[in-house]
Amino acid sequence: MRLARSTRSRFTGPRFSAVIGAALLAGSLLTLPASASNQKKVAHASDQIDHLVAPRSRVGTQLAWLLDISTRLPLSKKEESSHFDAAFIKVESAAQLSAALGGLATTGSKVTLLGLSNVTPESLVAEVKIGAITYNVDLSVDAKGLIAGLYFSLNKSVSIPTVSSWTEVDQDIKKMAPNASFLAAQLNTNGTCSAVHEMNANTARPLGSMFKLFILGALAHAIQDHTVSWDQKLTLTESQKVGGSGVLQSDPNGTQLTVEQTALTMISVSDNTAADMLLSLVGRSAVEDQVRAWSSHSSLDTPFLSAAEFFVLKWYDYPHLTNHFLSLDPVQRLSYLTSTVDRVRASAIMSTSSPRAIDSVEWFASPLDICHALSGLSSLESQPGLSPLSTILSTNNGGIPLNVATWPRIWFKGGSEPGVLTLGYLARDSAGKSFVVIVMLSNTKKAIAPSSTLLGLGVVAGSFNLLRAGAHTATPGAP
Repeated sequence: MRLARSTRSRFTGPRFSAVIGAALLAGSLLTLPASASNQKKVAHASDQIDHLVAPRSRVGTQLAWLLDISTRLPLSKKEESSHFDAAFIKVESAAQLSAALGGLATTGSKVTLLGLSNVTPESLVAEVKIGAITYNVDLSVDAKGLIAGLYFSLNKSVSIPTVSSWTEVDQDIKKMAPNASFLAAQLNTNGTCSAVHEMNANTARPLGSMFKLFILGALAHAIQDHTVSWDQKLTLTESQKVGGSGVLQSDPNGTQLTVEQTALTMISVSDNTAADMLLSLVGRSAVEDQVRAWSSHSSLDTPFLSAAEFFVLKWYDYPHLTNHFLSLDPVQRLSYLTSTVDRVRASAIMSTSSPRAIDSVEWFASPLDICHALSGLSSLESQPGLSPLSTILSTNNGGIPLNVATWPRIWFKGGSEPGVLTLGYLARDSAGKSFVVIVMLSNTKKAIAPSSTLLGLGVVAGSFNLLRAGAHTATPGAP
């Protein structure tokens, strides 16, 4: 879970792997640790230590506060300012912090400090068990002892059991949320999706950050048409910055990135600012054309919202703006966005960690639509000049527990907000066969439990193995 920029360098390349809350729009981004092999262990609960406590230091004081924070969520602005530095607070509001921290486990979960490593007066890595899940907490403080960097990542000891039958898939999917859709499909040589196992696969669900696939598709077509180039420079401005997931929101104004760097950031760390920069570059109508090409539910995404518009409608003067927006037809909605909503600064400040208008103010598609999107991107990637698409979609593999020798190519895009979780994967096996697995969950009453993400990863990984086994034992001539 990335709560704010740390003093260490930004994650790039395959080290960065989103797991829980993957591609969150309005909450946290949790990452797998790169490696713990170089960490000097200071103490561990299993080392005959009856009760491990935070060290007596500036950073230790903040760790002790974090360990006790679950009893006081949501945080007040006063408490936030007492524990986080100004740069942190500029990026993450008290409500966002509360939602992110509360999303690590169910309410009332026991919090236990298991171990410490890399300890200095200003920083440390703590091994913390919250409920049934163990995390690494990378914490740093400034000269005043205020929190300047905070990362939660799944501890390497966390196991993700995979399913071994389609019956188990169905059972686990039904456990995760009251509204669920699932698709496991094989991609045919002509780019079509052949469903092997499904559950409500043609039912539109809220996407969370999975909407960024449609922007990427429109961008690829713009590059193919030579109206945009991968090395074209984009300049970051204050008005473009959007909160929630991502890193560009805290970069200096005037920062320049290439289109390729912006696209990589949009997908690999689900950067909302990058998404809006690219949406502005290619144009809303081009993205809507892409939605129509890939989705049978395109009317639900007209007009296509920017991340900034999403945040304003969800969190600014709610529900007045939202209710008026929903009362309009598509043409009137577009006019309302440009005349009213776009004039509000998108701070992404959340006032609640509960689901809000997830069935009305969102981006929508079905698992089958997303299969078409991933298949379409796969076809585009093979076209001249579009090979960067593969790097963009494979840099973050979503933490899926698949053997890389068996599955040398894995693409991932997911999304979530309170009440929404989506996981979308395309994987090619060592024999060259490609498959897609999509999980879509929604709950209008409460947030999706963190355990559902781990369960979902096990469902996805097991489904790929089932797809591969079925494909390689199928009768000759079968798709």
